[in-house]
This record gives sequence, C-alpha cells and structure tokens, in this order.
Amino acid sequence: MPTPAQILGKFAAELTFSDIPPAVVSRAKDSITDTLAVMLFGSQMPWSRMVAEYARRYGNGGLCSIVGSAGRRVHAPYAALANGVSANAFELDGARHPGVGAHPGATLLPVVLAACDETKSDCKTAITAFVAGCEVLFRIGLASHHSSEGLGFHAPGLTGPYGACISAGRVLGLDAKQMAHALGIAGSLSAGLLAFVNSRHGGMVKRLHLGRTSESGILAAQLAKAGFTGPETVLEGRFGYLEVYCRDGDASLLTAGLGERWETLSIGLKLYPYNVALRAAVQTVRDLMAEHEFLGSDVSSLKIECDENVISHHNILEPGDITQAQYSMPFCLALALFRDPDNPKSFDEGALTDSAILAACRAVTLVPVQRGHVAQSTRVTVRLKSGTQFARDGDSIRRVPDEQIWATQLRSKFMRLTETIGEAAATRLFERLQRLEMETEIPLL
Repeated sequence: MPTPAQILGKFAAELTFSDIPPAVVSRAKDSITDTLAVMLFGSQMPWSRMVAEYARRYGNGGLCSIVGSAGRRVHAPYAALANGVSANAFELDGARHPGVGAHPGATLLPVVLAACDETKSDCKTAITAFVAGCEVLFRIGLASHHSSEGLGFHAPGLTGPYGACISAGRVLGLDAKQMAHALGIAGSLSAGLLAFVNSRHGGMVKRLHLGRTSESGILAAQLAKAGFTGPETVLEGRFGYLEVYCRDGDASLLTAGLGERWETLSIGLKLYPYNVALRAAVQTVRDLMAEHEFLGSDVSSLKIECDENVISHHNILEPGDITQAQYSMPFCLALALFRDPDNPKSFDEGALTDSAILAACRAVTLVPVQRGHVAQSTRVTVRLKSGTQFARDGDSIRRVPDEQIWATQLRSKFMRLTETIGEAAATRLFERLQRLEMETEIPLL
C-alpha cells in the first residue's frame, strides 16, 4: 500500500489547472493577491530589510525578485527566504479557518514566485502549484490536530516545508516519486521554537520561521529532482512527523477527501495585525466599548476566560518588542482600549512605552474557560472604575466570510497595504492579480 507521502506526492504531481474547480482557483488568486500586498507592506519592516540584505549578499546573480526591494535579483532559495519573512513580517498574512497551524500565503507564494521566476513558468502553473501545496499543507496541519504548539514548537515552521516543497516541485515538474521524496526530505527541515513567547527579547526570530519554510521547500524539491531521497514514511511512520512533533495525530486525515474536498477553500482573510488566537477577545472588548460607550481610561480590569493554550502561549504582560506585543493577549486588549487594533500603524514602538497601555496590560487576567462553555469560546468581563461590569462571550472560530464581503474586504486591505506605490498603480496591480490565470508571469508592480 502507498504511504500518505506517496499518495500526496502523486496527487500534486498529476494535478493540472483544468482539474481545479473555478471556486478553488478564485480563492487561490485571492490568497495570492492578499499575500503580495502583505509582502509589500512587510518588506518595509527592519527585520525584513535585514533578511533581504542577507539574501542580496549571498544570493546575488540569480533570476528571482525580492518583493519591495529594487535592484539585483537573487537565486531562488534566497528570494523565497526574504519574501517569506516579508509575508509574515507583521501578522497580516492569511491562514486556514479554523486554524491548523499553517500559513498558506506566507509559506507557498514565496516558493511559487521564486520557482516561476527561475523557470519562466506561466501563471496557470503558478496557481496550480499554489493549490497543490495548500491541499497538502492543510491536510498535514489537520492530521496534527494543531498539537505541536503544546510541545513548544511553532506549528507553521513544522508544517511549512511540506507544503512549500510540493509547490516548488509542481513548478519544477517533479514526478510522483520525486514529490514523495521531496516530502521525505522536507521532514528533516522542519523548525521553529516558541521560545520567544517566554523571553524578554528576541521575538524577531518568529519572523524568520516562515521564510525558512519557503527556503526549505526550494531545497527539498531541487534535491529530490536531482535524485536525493527521503523516507516515504516521513508523515505517519515511526519517528515521523505525527509521532515526533504531535500529540494524538490522526494519519487518516493526511489524505482524507483528497481531490474531492478542496482545502484551499478554507483559506481566510486576516484583517488585523495580531495573532488569530486573540481575535475573539479583542473584538468582544471593542464591541462592548461601542455598545456601552466607555473609554479605555474608564476600565479598571479585564478578565478573559479562554483556552489553556492561549494562557500558556499568549499571556505576555511585558512584551519586549513588537513581535511579542502582537502575540500577547494582555497587550492587544490593552492597546484595543486606546487605539484601533485593526490598524497596523497602531502597533508602533510608541505603543510599547505608552503608560496607559502598559497600565491596562497589567490589569488583564487570563483564566481557563469555565465548564459549560464551548471549547472555542472566549468570555470577556470588563469592570469599570465606577464598579459597573459587562460580560460577553466571543466565538474564537474565525469563519470565512461570504464571497461579497470577502471581495470588498480584500480590495480594501490591498489598497491600504500598497499605498506606498500610489492608488493608480495599486489598482492596476490588483486588477491584474484578479485575472492572474491570463498573465504570463506574476505581476509585482
């Protein structure tokens, strides 16, 4: 019997553009459109510039573009690294909804861009490669039950190389056998620790994890194409991914519904610059503020009943840098009391030293969700200095919006993040990306 890696490899190698339903193509194009805007915005961050400079220094002479970085091109692994960092540079890239520890845009698009630049592949190939990678990436995340982060790993850094090598392999024309070997190789390239959560400084390293997954995808696919081999039992076998990195993994989910249930349709649009696990509580606080017309300065304390994983990973009371701030439940709630939490500009260096935000951050208490509540629920209790108290439940599952809302939000977000290139240029770019299958190469500007 073929192993899951062999089944997934065969599916990806044989997938053609005509096999993909129109709705799936549309969602893939939307994710590509969104991620390019996120990359352009993210490329302006200091950590992205550091990695881009590294890529130019050591990858000079290649055929591949670094988004938001004019000048010489670099070799594919370095372009994938730099663009992957930019895509996850400010917590704005999309993910699967509900989450499984996978970031499709930041993981797959840097690989597709680099591989297509290098091979001069058209955009139907790019879309096919993106969908193939997403179908594999999300199934591996599903099979893990998103359990690796309970062990201290950053899940996107573990799942990412698998999806990335599939996207790269599809552009490079790997056959089914080579694809399976690429997955076997990718298993030895998984990386990413959550040590930054409990450190005082050093959160910047989180930005590197998605860049490394994209870089690893290029490496795994190119080695497999050259004849390098990896274990066919890398996913479900002894000492494989599910055994080593997960708790109670389910190998049957690795291939369930493959080619029939399109996981790409689960890609969600992220409209806020902080971790998805914090969204329900932050939005609930904002809703209560609007409904009851109180200000941040009126608040005495906040109590959040939430999942234990949120408490163990996101209870950062004194973030030392922007990355930790965007990962911190207390900080994001405190910021939401005084600033618009959906505006990326709210998360600046000044927020880290704002006395009102810091005082409110210390007034946030996280406790395990009480029995009787749905596992994904978050209960927010706000106590005002006057003694008045408000409480409300929020749903932690971020559902994908309907198509009309999605289209409006996508365009609005795209224009906001690409304002540096001017409205006319941004509009042209958006429209070209929305008809991407007709383009000969992925437009960047």
